[in-house]
Amino acid sequence: MITLYGIKTCDTCRKARKTLDAQGTSYRYHDLREQGLDEALLERFIDHAGLGALLNTRSTTWRALAPSEQQAAKDDAARARTLMLTHPTLLKRPLLDTGERLIVGFKSDDYRTLTH
Repeated sequence: MITLYGIKTCDTCRKARKTLDAQGTSYRYHDLREQGLDEALLERFIDHAGLGALLNTRSTTWRALAPSEQQAAKDDAARARTLMLTHPTLLKRPLLDTGERLIVGFKSDDYRTLTH
């Protein structure tokens, strides 16, 4: 089962959902803000995409962090993991988990290749 991870208020996540719906792709939606993020799921994301690809340094949540926390997250993988678990909105989104691969961000071409 395909799972789309995101947050309701994210415009890019909305585009991803509309694309999946329009092409008739079955998926489950997981709202990171409401349903959260556990350590096992985060580690799975990191294994598939890498920590650097997941940390959203352009997010509102990132900009609200103290500069010392931002630097610590850049320098220390354990600190970055802790911050992502505490603030799931620090993950780049949407995250589309096909079971075989993880697509970080939204590009309509990536979504067109999905099986229904």
